[in-house]
Amino acid sequence: MSRCNTHCIEKPLSRGFETFGCFVGRHSWWFFIVPLFISAGLGGGFYFLADREANGIEEMFTPINGPAKTERKVVQKYFPQNDSAFSRLRLYTEGTYASIIIVSSTENILTVPTFKKIVQIDNNFKNLKVGESAFQDLCVKKNGMCVSNAIFQIVKNATEIATTTITYPYHGSVFIASEIGGVELKSGSTAEIGSAKAIRLFYFLKEDNQTVNNIWLHRFIETASKIEHEHMTISYFTSLSRNEEFEKSSESIIPLFSLTYTLGITFSITSCLRLDCVRNKVWVASIGVLSAGMAVLSSFGLLLYCGMPFAMTVASAPFLILGIGVDDMFIMISCWQQTQVKDSVKDRMASTYKHAAVSITITTLTDALAFYIGLLTPFGSVQSFCMYTGTAVLFCYLYNITFFGAFLALNGKREKDNRHWLTCMKVPEPEINCKNYNLCCVGGAYDQETGKEEPMPINNFFKTYYGPFLTRNSTKVFVIILYLGYLGSSIYGCFQIKEGIDLKNLAADGSYVASYYDNDDKFFSEYGPIVMVIVDDKFKYWDTKEREQLFNCLHNLEDLQLDGRPMVAKNMTISWLKTYLESGTFPNQTIFMDKLPAFLIRSGFLRDVNISNQVIIASRMFIQTVNISTAVDEKNILNNLRSTANDCPVDLVVYHPAFIYFDQYAVIVSNTIQNIVAATVAMLVISLMLIPSPICSLWVTFAIASVIVGVAGFMALWDVNLDSVSMINLVICIGFSVDFSAHISYAFVSSNKKTANEKAIDAVFHLGYPILQGAVSTILGVVVLSAAGSYIFRTFFKIMFLVILFGAVHGIVFIPVFLTFFGICSAKISNKEHVDVWSSKNVSQKSHTSIAQSMGDSNSDNRLALRTVCASTNVYGNCSKRDSALFSPNPRGNTNRAYIDDCP
Repeated sequence: MSRCNTHCIEKPLSRGFETFGCFVGRHSWWFFIVPLFISAGLGGGFYFLADREANGIEEMFTPINGPAKTERKVVQKYFPQNDSAFSRLRLYTEGTYASIIIVSSTENILTVPTFKKIVQIDNNFKNLKVGESAFQDLCVKKNGMCVSNAIFQIVKNATEIATTTITYPYHGSVFIASEIGGVELKSGSTAEIGSAKAIRLFYFLKEDNQTVNNIWLHRFIETASKIEHEHMTISYFTSLSRNEEFEKSSESIIPLFSLTYTLGITFSITSCLRLDCVRNKVWVASIGVLSAGMAVLSSFGLLLYCGMPFAMTVASAPFLILGIGVDDMFIMISCWQQTQVKDSVKDRMASTYKHAAVSITITTLTDALAFYIGLLTPFGSVQSFCMYTGTAVLFCYLYNITFFGAFLALNGKREKDNRHWLTCMKVPEPEINCKNYNLCCVGGAYDQETGKEEPMPINNFFKTYYGPFLTRNSTKVFVIILYLGYLGSSIYGCFQIKEGIDLKNLAADGSYVASYYDNDDKFFSEYGPIVMVIVDDKFKYWDTKEREQLFNCLHNLEDLQLDGRPMVAKNMTISWLKTYLESGTFPNQTIFMDKLPAFLIRSGFLRDVNISNQVIIASRMFIQTVNISTAVDEKNILNNLRSTANDCPVDLVVYHPAFIYFDQYAVIVSNTIQNIVAATVAMLVISLMLIPSPICSLWVTFAIASVIVGVAGFMALWDVNLDSVSMINLVICIGFSVDFSAHISYAFVSSNKKTANEKAIDAVFHLGYPILQGAVSTILGVVVLSAAGSYIFRTFFKIMFLVILFGAVHGIVFIPVFLTFFGICSAKISNKEHVDVWSSKNVSQKSHTSIAQSMGDSNSDNRLALRTVCASTNVYGNCSKRDSALFSPNPRGNTNRAYIDDCP
């Protein structure tokens, strides 16, 4: 095979780490102690945690510069809110309010006994006080009276409810569809209510004293939670509830931290246990977990010092960092075990860093870069998570090559002296051929042939059983069928993805918020938001042609449909202009403007027209949306309203407070794709620079794409939406895909085995167990989140589980098999590397012969390398004296191999 290595970055980096590893080996105590002080100092940043918490739903889970926020500024500019002339229709925010939904378990809630109970409940809330302030002092008013619920204006006395005719959705000019739900009209009637299942009451407060308002709202919640009535169920909500219940959901994972780190330590120790009382890595594994914890402490503390907002999503980062840190630890330990036991500690550290540090540098760069690319997203929750986690990954890397590496060297000194792992007392060395008497009193055994520590039994399993089984033709056919099934299921799942986060899922399980949202969806979803349509320019309202354009635009908005269903009610548009034109004739601008102020005051439209110096700066009308019951409906109504408004020749702006949350649908897909593409390209560039095989980098890219498709598809089949929470995990997916696929692909192309099947077996032999260790450690890091009482953290677990599962399966099943089918560049080991290995004093004659034979036949560089070795070692006895014979042309085939074989 042709050579296609790209060593220009990888080789110098490897040499640099080799030097650094030797330095750490010499000065172990400094590298062990200094990070402890650094971590303790940076950990002081947690003092500012309370000041940095940013758990507002709007702040964290809506696009930072979403169009609705710009639209809201337009409304704020031209139509400021006025508590003294309150109108829920005209709010540009949700307002400060409390609400209760009362659902009847019988056929009809509009009966005298039930309505009497509803009146009593209403009076109980209105009698709540905060100090000397009664509800009447806190409520918003209209015409000097507290704004009341429409049902109580229609039905003055509870005994009249059965005889009062109530029309739906409008009763006269009052819109009641938001207060009466589950409506059944009378037979033969198009508007008169026959029965209803639910009634919703609102209590709006003035916003001039939020402290008092908050106390009243908390008392409302306390009172509502105690209401119990036969044949009725109660659900309640306040303007504080969403954020408060969201904050509470983070409390559900606090007890899980200790469990996670206990699992991490247990697994690390168990997987590093050896039947050797000297070469046991119990303390090394424990320090590896501690190193990950220090990385979290340092990174979080540093960013808290710097004032970075701390979103609740960040609380899941420590679980992930534990898995990443332990994974790096396993690589370091694995490379240490491949060094020569009899070498000095500094030499073993140099060799360990030479091979391990580059590997963990690649994975750190890919992971950290994937997180930092996540900063491009417009969601505060994603930005906060990615900043904290990306920085933690860097600290994890820093502490692995300093703090953990230093302890590895200290532990190596203990092993060098053949001391017990627990008592540090010297123990007898085992006999050369005895490997089974080193559990307690005898230790320090190693492979006499290779000079390395004994391999773990599971490594031999991969070499002896799993590798040969995987490379059978029948197994390969099965793997192909399995992959096609995986890919087909994934693609199918991708078409089932739902967008957006359901706001009720931000609250903890069992929260009263979920019940309220469920009842709202069930009984009050027939009519959606009443949307403002703002004319945002100095429009000539008196001009007939101009008005015709505006009315055509309004008709286009009213005609919006989805799958044959209307999205806007045509006969329910509220227009001051239409009402004004119906009140008289206005032949010119002067008459139009002169009569307008009186009309606005008389008709109640005063707050819908902004007039300055006899010029209408802006005005607004309202359209009623319908059939908005799902996230897809919310997305479609938002996009269709905006696109229709943009197509209008008149400058229109459409807005409703709910659009702040609907905006996530407008950007979630495009931003997710943008982040994935950017991260994938970055991963490819890093792979090309640091992995010495371009085709290997392409296989890494293939694995990334395959795993992302799988995770996206199966998360949809696992009832996970594409939202700001799952977006985080899809970005993470890229980094972890690189981790698994890069290692196994590089091991394949670097193998010196002759056939593709042998290369695959060699790759899984060396990396099968480390990949399993990394996968299991990461899953253990997040598995406890499956028990969290919060959708956010359970979603994090689900996607991380899929990421790790599919990444590991690609690494040890799919990629090795696929590599055996396609041509691949083989990264040959350089002559200098052969010389380095051959010159080792602990390598047997058999190993030297094997290495020599793997070198080129009569190449002058090879002859020089062999001559160098012969001059520096006596492995072949009199080989140096036969230099000329060893390197002279051989008539039997122009090769020196026969001469090598003849060496004693």
